[in-house]
Amino acid sequence: MIQYRKHQLLGIFLMILAALSTSFGQLFWKLSIQFFDFFFLIGFVLYGLGAVLMIVAFKFGELSVLHPLMSVGYIFAIAWGGLILEEAITPTILVGTALILIGAILVGGEQNE
Repeated sequence: MIQYRKHQLLGIFLMILAALSTSFGQLFWKLSIQFFDFFFLIGFVLYGLGAVLMIVAFKFGELSVLHPLMSVGYIFAIAWGGLILEEAITPTILVGTALILIGAILVGGEQNE
């Protein structure tokens, strides 16, 4: 049972890294000025890395737990938009972000015995 839990936690960790990587990839796409500039290519590498991390994560956990955790990428994207792109973060966005975070915690924190 302990081994199962360790595998599940590793899967969760990898899935959150995948969400982080893909959100950075999307940020770099947004930052690219021309179609084939350096940021655009970095975005593809980061997005691809996120896909690979997601595939590896699925080896260590259940699809029904891990895939919903990709929604954490929305939280990262909102953070990058506000911090780096100076986009407005409204109260509605904050409430939605909190709901996404609560859902991710509930899904990722579920213990199957």
